[in-house]
Amino acid sequence: MSPPDVRFAVRLTPRAAADRVDGVVNGVLRARVGAPAVEGAANNALIRLIADELGVSRRDVRIVAGASSRQKLLVVDGGDPDAIVARWPGLNI
Repeated sequence: MSPPDVRFAVRLTPRAAADRVDGVVNGVLRARVGAPAVEGAANNALIRLIADELGVSRRDVRIVAGASSRQKLLVVDGGDPDAIVARWPGLNI
């Protein structure tokens, strides 16, 4: 049996000075990417950022809701919920 998927909300700010995770506010991860919100560029940058932060493959991170809004629901396939919450304390999973 494979590990369960880990789901969490992300509030994304495109066109930022740098790609980074700002932390958790009210259980939602705050992230910024330099890419504009045009033709999925910001979404791709977010997937790359989260995959790099968690040390997982980019194909294991997907946006399952909110692709065209700032508020997104991400899924990390086979992610370790304890490790993710340890990395970002206060995150609602």
